[in-house]
Amino acid sequence: MAEAAAVGHGPSLRIDKFLWFARLSKSRSVAQALAEDGHIRLNGRRIDRAHAPVRAGDLITFPHVDKVRVVRVVALPARRGPAPEAQACYEELTVGG
Repeated sequence: MAEAAAVGHGPSLRIDKFLWFARLSKSRSVAQALAEDGHIRLNGRRIDRAHAPVRAGDLITFPHVDKVRVVRVVALPARRGPAPEAQACYEELTVGG
């Protein structure tokens, strides 16, 4: 479930959970490693912690297989559901297009 932000800027979810719930990462531990190794950017800022909060409207940039993916968070998922449900939580943006 989405956790409330400590600051009060609306509902948020840990970035590793979001990537896993939205099926953008194979496992939560892979998402944690990506975040902690500094391979993810959230709204253009490098993230070095898996518990960085993600909110609707945020941009996430991360390496995926042999390319860089950029997605805009549309909604926060409550669970790791089927692919169509997961895909409704983000919008894929094309880089350089």
